[in-house]
Amino acid sequence: MKIIILGAGQVGANLAASLVAENNDITVVDLDASRLALLLDRFDLRTVRGHAANPSILKQAGAEDADMLVAVTQSDETNLVACRIASSLFNVPTRIARIRSNDFLGQEAEFLREHFGVDDVISPEQEVTDTLRRLIEHPEALQVLDFAEGKVRLVAVRAYHGGPLVGHELQDIKRHMPDVDCRIPAIYRRDRGIVPKGITVIEPGDEVFFLARRQDIPSVMRELRRMERRVKRVMIAGGGNIGRRLAAGLERNYEVKLIDHNKATCKLLAEQLHRTLVLQGDATDEELLEQENIETIDVFCALTNDDEDNIMSALLAKRMGAQRVIALINRSAYVNLVQGGEIDIAISPAQATVGPLLSKIRRGDMAAVHSLRRGAAEVLEIVVHGDLKTSKVVGRRIGDVALPEGAAIAAIIRGDEVVIAHHDTLVEAEDHLILFALNKRIIPKVEKLFQVGFGFF
Repeated sequence: MKIIILGAGQVGANLAASLVAENNDITVVDLDASRLALLLDRFDLRTVRGHAANPSILKQAGAEDADMLVAVTQSDETNLVACRIASSLFNVPTRIARIRSNDFLGQEAEFLREHFGVDDVISPEQEVTDTLRRLIEHPEALQVLDFAEGKVRLVAVRAYHGGPLVGHELQDIKRHMPDVDCRIPAIYRRDRGIVPKGITVIEPGDEVFFLARRQDIPSVMRELRRMERRVKRVMIAGGGNIGRRLAAGLERNYEVKLIDHNKATCKLLAEQLHRTLVLQGDATDEELLEQENIETIDVFCALTNDDEDNIMSALLAKRMGAQRVIALINRSAYVNLVQGGEIDIAISPAQATVGPLLSKIRRGDMAAVHSLRRGAAEVLEIVVHGDLKTSKVVGRRIGDVALPEGAAIAAIIRGDEVVIAHHDTLVEAEDHLILFALNKRIIPKVEKLFQVGFGFF
């Protein structure tokens, strides 16, 4: 697929890296020559230096025969204008815009399509905010993903000594929880992925991915690890887009404190937020954290625009007694370094954005794509079409589907019904399958498996 990416910042660069790895023809446009040079050194792609909303620059980037344009510059206005030009002048089939402003995000999809030529909107800030809210709701989890409008969730959790199921076979789950239906599609043990079987024994330190109905998540967690105290108090460092959105979403149900170094920002936040205590100061100031009783904080979220400040403030908060700390990290190398040490969770905004875009690019009918383990694995929501003759999946029991090694079907969404998948579960046409891929390298085989034969059309 021929794709033009407008913007070579963290989101654009990470997106380019993911799409190049999947053998797409990528052109990146940016005004910053140094950013483009860095991408050229690392990846097999084209670059064009210029303004992303300039028709001559878009033409130079190949808009006349491009399949998709993804506008992810820092400016909402630039992204919207670029999509309008790509639609009107070049008839690019698919246009996707990054939007940060709530004013634009609040508009109907039809309005953005009609007036700006935008087919889909992505918002890294909103994706990260939603991720943080789910992690605060389940403080023991490493990652939480929603499917079927939140009816079913995929949760990653670290198994600890003392969990009733730790040291036991997976087939014992049904005996421990006879009224709970769940599926464990993958376990990572010492960074190596395992597709578990009924006789697989859960070991302390395993990173266990399980899928269950939303109301059953706490029950399954109790089987795998000791439960932490319920989250009541949250402290946020950084009053930018993400910090403000998170505080606004949490302040009704939690005690929230927000720290920002900028006086004008703090004044604005105090006006916009109703129950959040807004503090002016530096989140790496030990005296300030002590005054604000950091040892009573259940979750500390470091969400400034500076990776180093986020790492240092999260480490300091942890050492001063915060129960759980989460850091926002833009540089992927830093994410891999700090995750799982004293910092409980490191979140990459760019990685959170890649999944929704991949669902538009992959072959087959992908309703959703989510990156796991910092991009090494994926979970896909795939819509299956065809019948017994034209499909390799429809009309077959899951145990009979020729899944590539490293892939596992965890659940089926059938209309409003959620079916936790087992080997004898029958797949029907138009089902949404939740499929776990241990490694991204098997994705082409998964796509091929779900393609419909010519007789279907």
